[in-house]
Amino acid sequence: MKHNARIRSRAAALSAAAVLLTAAGCASGTDGSGAAGAGGDERGGTLVIGATGKLPNTDTVIGGAGFEGKRLVGFQIYEGLTRYELLKDTDRPPAVTGALATSWEVAADARTWTFTLRKGVTFQDGTPFDADAVLFNLARYLDRNSPEYTDALGAAAKEYAGGITSYRKTDEDHIELVTKEPNGHFPEDLAHVLIASPTAVRKTGSADFSKHPVGTGPFAFASQTEGQEIDLVANRTYWRGAPKLDKLVIKALPDAAARTAALRSGGVNWIEYPNPDDIESLKADGVRIVSNSYDHLWYWILDTAKAPWNNPQVRRAANFAIDRKAIAEKLLHGTADPAYQAAPRATAAYDPAGDLYSYDPAKARQLLAEAGFANGFATSVTVPTGGSGNLLPVPIAEALQRDLAAVGIKVELRTTDWTTLIGAEAKGQVALGSDAIAQSTTLFQSEALLPLFIGSKSPFWTGHYANPQVDDLLASSAGSADQAGRQDGYRKALSLVTQDAPWLFVVNDRNPRALSPRVQGLVQPQSWFLDLTTVRVGK
Repeated sequence: MKHNARIRSRAAALSAAAVLLTAAGCASGTDGSGAAGAGGDERGGTLVIGATGKLPNTDTVIGGAGFEGKRLVGFQIYEGLTRYELLKDTDRPPAVTGALATSWEVAADARTWTFTLRKGVTFQDGTPFDADAVLFNLARYLDRNSPEYTDALGAAAKEYAGGITSYRKTDEDHIELVTKEPNGHFPEDLAHVLIASPTAVRKTGSADFSKHPVGTGPFAFASQTEGQEIDLVANRTYWRGAPKLDKLVIKALPDAAARTAALRSGGVNWIEYPNPDDIESLKADGVRIVSNSYDHLWYWILDTAKAPWNNPQVRRAANFAIDRKAIAEKLLHGTADPAYQAAPRATAAYDPAGDLYSYDPAKARQLLAEAGFANGFATSVTVPTGGSGNLLPVPIAEALQRDLAAVGIKVELRTTDWTTLIGAEAKGQVALGSDAIAQSTTLFQSEALLPLFIGSKSPFWTGHYANPQVDDLLASSAGSADQAGRQDGYRKALSLVTQDAPWLFVVNDRNPRALSPRVQGLVQPQSWFLDLTTVRVGK
């Protein structure tokens, strides 16, 4: 099977259409200034973005700040062999296209992949990109005998490169990668296997590379104030064409009120996830609110090994107890959609007929009584105070707390920071020993993540959820090179998760961000990620 980056058939059409929350005059997945790259050849300006969480480690795959860190920093400095096409078809999830590879094919064994490398690309330090650079990075991630390998890199790389069993160059323009099992979504995985300059890594060593990171991406590292700010500059030799911006600055502003204040004062000219309560007043001040549905679920993971959450009927009762529409429309002011099933709306796995739950407190009480909990019970949940994709986590949790209390489920809320929560989850632990955790996640932005969230053998904490049918569907689907077939299998798997209700399904985010009127040219895809090459800041 051969893929060409210029010619690619698309996946099955997305069930849910894009929903855009924009100021007057914005009628598509752009910022309201017209088509991508509005302003012709105009370029320049400094874009300053207020992020919702901590800043990521800038060493390739380590990250550590969720997909927000990858969106704003990792994917700006680096690229993989493939990338997401984020400037086209904003009414559906983005396709995977070529980046440092131009095309690829998989052998009849469904495990041996050959990638044709892009010629004429250089790293931001002037080092030529070639096959040896790819092999160097793979060894850095996968080979414990490599001088540049670290345990942190190895652990982080497992998520997307862990299935690679061998790698070699067949000639100067081609590399061969072999996976342990057939993996139909392998090209998408490689968008996350980022390639660093071998010259730069050898110069600093892996221990200090994050202080001077070098990739092939559209923006080059300039400086950072640890924990506060990362400064990038345009890569004027970028192979896709230089970005319009001169400079890109990412600031850590986890407090929503602080982000709004920074936007109003001019300290930043773009903020991720504005406080929904501030949206109308921001729009009145001329700020553009740009949004699009994407692969996102805000939910509670329930500990299905612990009574009473080990009872599916109790879990279903809790799902009938919550008023998702009120949370989406009143608390979040339309910046999210109610989630009545496991599959996010803006994915091909979403089934319009699969919305199993509704707001029905009477049914919730009935199910609780039938399960032996007519008088309710007490439980606890750990909630992050902010972070990548987490919306307004504490206010949402407080709304759920009120809804559940109305049917007899008394919830103790425990708060922690996002980094602590996902760190504990990655180790298979529940932060603070609660009966549940609240979080946001992506299920289909990268198919490699699905087994980590709903697979019974996941190293992550999944609330001890296990369903052999789900495992079988994930395994059989993942191996297929047919994307439509994989998505059908995922749809069936997520339907079973919806019925089993190991989660409290709450809302699907619409990914809003607030832009100063000086910021032009943004294309808002149905994705966690962004292509910032078309953005400019006017005078």
